Amino acid sequence: MEWSACLDEYEKLVIRMTTPRVVIDNAVCPKATVVKVDSARKHGILLEAVQVLTDLNLSIKKAYISSDGRWFMDVFHVTDLKGNKITDKSVINYIEQSLVTIHYGRTTGSNDLTALELTGTDRVGLLSEVFAVLADLQCNVVDAKVWTHNGRIASLLFVKDCNSGSPIEDTQQIDRIEARLRNVLKGDNDIRSAKTMVSMAVTHTERRLHQMMFADRDYERKPILQPSGDSPVVTVQNWVERDYSVVNVQCKDRTKLLFDVLCTLTDMEYTVFHATIKTSGDRAYQEFYIRHADGTPISSEPERQRVIQCLQAAVERRASEGVRLELCTLDRQGLLADVTRTFRENGLNVTRAEVSTTRDMALNVFYVTDAVGNAADPKLIESVRQKIGLSSLKVKELPRLDHHQEAEKEDQTAGVAGTVLLSLGSLVKWNLYHLGLIRSYS
Repeated sequence: MEWSACLDEYEKLVIRMTTPRVVIDNAVCPKATVVKVDSARKHGILLEAVQVLTDLNLSIKKAYISSDGRWFMDVFHVTDLKGNKITDKSVINYIEQSLVTIHYGRTTGSNDLTALELTGTDRVGLLSEVFAVLADLQCNVVDAKVWTHNGRIASLLFVKDCNSGSPIEDTQQIDRIEARLRNVLKGDNDIRSAKTMVSMAVTHTERRLHQMMFADRDYERKPILQPSGDSPVVTVQNWVERDYSVVNVQCKDRTKLLFDVLCTLTDMEYTVFHATIKTSGDRAYQEFYIRHADGTPISSEPERQRVIQCLQAAVERRASEGVRLELCTLDRQGLLADVTRTFRENGLNVTRAEVSTTRDMALNVFYVTDAVGNAADPKLIESVRQKIGLSSLKVKELPRLDHHQEAEKEDQTAGVAGTVLLSLGSLVKWNLYHLGLIRSYS
């Protein structure tokens, strides 16, 4: 009994020591809200902190990450999508509470839904066939995310039984769903790589999509379309004296960019010890000092090339081309099957999709191109809108970051061409500022 009591106190001490300390400050920076997180270091905890911020659709303008032994310190400069500081007290409280609990991890799966994971070769009309099969099997799609990249498709669908409104637990029904979806994904030429799986819990939808694409090795496949001139630039070099591999990513800035990069580094079992994230105008510059879990840097040229390929794919997966169409209408059985069939019959290909249901309303977003991946004819888009409903299906521009505010005057040499010495100097200066040994950091 005495040992149990002692163990309880020890556990309480461990909890107190490992619980992250969070400070949110709106006074220190004139253009952004500063979020500081100090915590015990463990694999994946940086990704979890960034996940909290990106799930709120916050834009990370700058970030400084550093670790010292078993402790790490992160500072994030964040705004909303309009470039404003975060002033809503309920949002600030939510950020604080969520960041305090990141050490214990979270799951986002719902016990009220069944998760279907699908991967295979993308083709025009595939999503229409998937939704048609689910409607025929009396499955109601409540939420879904679909990504395509390099001719591959990964989708995570959350469904429930149309009749009972409950998750699908009958093993025979699950077997039927898996078999029919697998046949759809196989088509005529994808017998080996088409995969379906039913799960009752998912760690995080978008992270899981990255994992599915990574497992499908989409990064090794040749893109169907030639990449645009604004493709991400990734470099990897070793800093031998410090046993770090230094990874630089330069690309067009967008929301959730840092999250996407960290997903891949984390799932490849690399640990980020230091990092500097900067944005200037519409460009993002990210620099990471990484090691393997065993403390060693990248050790071979093939591994270096693989890291470059995987990070380029991580940036590209969410940056789908196409016209953004938003569907807002009363939900009904077979709605998704009907809408995507109309897309298919008019030669539109869905490159990315987000499906959500709030009460009785369907709130869906589709990115569409023509059948070969080029920009869709506006007349064709208008024809599709008339068939589905002009008031329900609206055309929206691709998401853009707000760069009309005055850009910060900062040195951009810490981008891809920046030297290791300069970046290390920034990290050291930031550490001194964080510890109170100097008065300002800029």
